[in-house]
Amino acid sequence: MNLVRWNPLREMNTLQNRISRFFDEPLFNPAWFEEDFEMGSWHPAVDMYDNDDSLVIKAELPGVDKKDVSIDIKDRVLTLKGERKHENEVKEENYYRKERSYGKFQRMFTLPAEVDPDRINAEFKDGLLKIEIPKPEEHKPKAITIH
Repeated sequence: MNLVRWNPLREMNTLQNRISRFFDEPLFNPAWFEEDFEMGSWHPAVDMYDNDDSLVIKAELPGVDKKDVSIDIKDRVLTLKGERKHENEVKEENYYRKERSYGKFQRMFTLPAEVDPDRINAEFKDGLLKIEIPKPEEHKPKAITIH
């Protein structure tokens, strides 16, 4: 076995090459996010829960007008679409900080069973959209009497 003298400059050169390669390669593939960029840059926060009679979806939509929201259902998939429009009251150069997101959004939810779209109830109040989806009779829990 031969002894090789350690050269710290060679190690630093290797490290520099690795770091350079890291920054040359993209950290993420933009194609993964194309759909998000097309639809907008935000997704409303949503709670989805089950109670005895229905499935409930609550979506936070502050600053969204009720007329800019639509709900569709097809093949057990409920689609929530909408748009929060940008306010043009303030000139761009007058902003100190701009954190709120604007644009179109789309959220899709797969429902556990076929539902009757005519029985779905949606209520929009104070920036909160509440969608109640009644369960079909065959999917409601049933108590079985023991004899």
